[in-house]
Amino acid sequence: MRLDKVSSDSVPRLRKTKKLRRSIYLLPSMFTVGTIFAGFFAVISTFHGDYGPAAVAIGIAVVLDGLDGRIARLVGATSDFGVQLDSLADVISFGLAPAVLVYAWGLEDFGNFARMAAFVFLICGAMRLARFNVQVGDLRHFAGLPIPAGAGMIAATVHLFGDPIDSAVFKYALISMVYVVGLLMISTIRYPSLKHVNLTRGKSHLNVLVLALIVAGVIWYSQQFLMIIATVYVSSGLVGRVYRTIRSSVRRSEKYAANRAKLD
Repeated sequence: MRLDKVSSDSVPRLRKTKKLRRSIYLLPSMFTVGTIFAGFFAVISTFHGDYGPAAVAIGIAVVLDGLDGRIARLVGATSDFGVQLDSLADVISFGLAPAVLVYAWGLEDFGNFARMAAFVFLICGAMRLARFNVQVGDLRHFAGLPIPAGAGMIAATVHLFGDPIDSAVFKYALISMVYVVGLLMISTIRYPSLKHVNLTRGKSHLNVLVLALIVAGVIWYSQQFLMIIATVYVSSGLVGRVYRTIRSSVRRSEKYAANRAKLD
């Protein structure tokens, strides 16, 4: 009797456990679907001339894209299906949406040259994602600018200036920026991965202070603050490459001088 009672009580518990596991496995995909919707909303808003909301939607997509990966790793719900869905979401939200946005916002008057810039950004982003999908291991550095960062740079630019600026100089600078960001995505320049950032380590009060400053900056000075963050990250790879090149050159010079001293 006791065994029957235990077994009958354990059945509902097992069912609840299975439902809970299914819900946990669906949680990262829900964030990925949110990323797709944000990209879709950005495209629709661009068609209606609502460039500010479109830029904000891309920024939200960047946040959701960062959360779905962390949650998947946290609950152990990573899967091949999730990887493919996330990659397709990135093409929509960080490839197509910012390319359409930047073209409609500031490049439409320049014809095919501007269309080419937007297309270069899109195709470079797609190639960047393809290269990332075949890379093996939990990388601490990305080879090339991650596509969410490229999309964030365009979204931050639109968010900062708001209405399109009717200046040929500005538009040429914008076209140059789009080309540069696109080419950085398929470059071999190393960019730091934020997957290993863990605010639970170290001194907790400093972590809380950093989070508070970030939240305050985004709320009160979102235009300037987000532009600074995007620019610093995009520039970090270039600065790191220059620094490593100079350091390598100095080491070779020192080694050469040491060998000459031995010979003398």
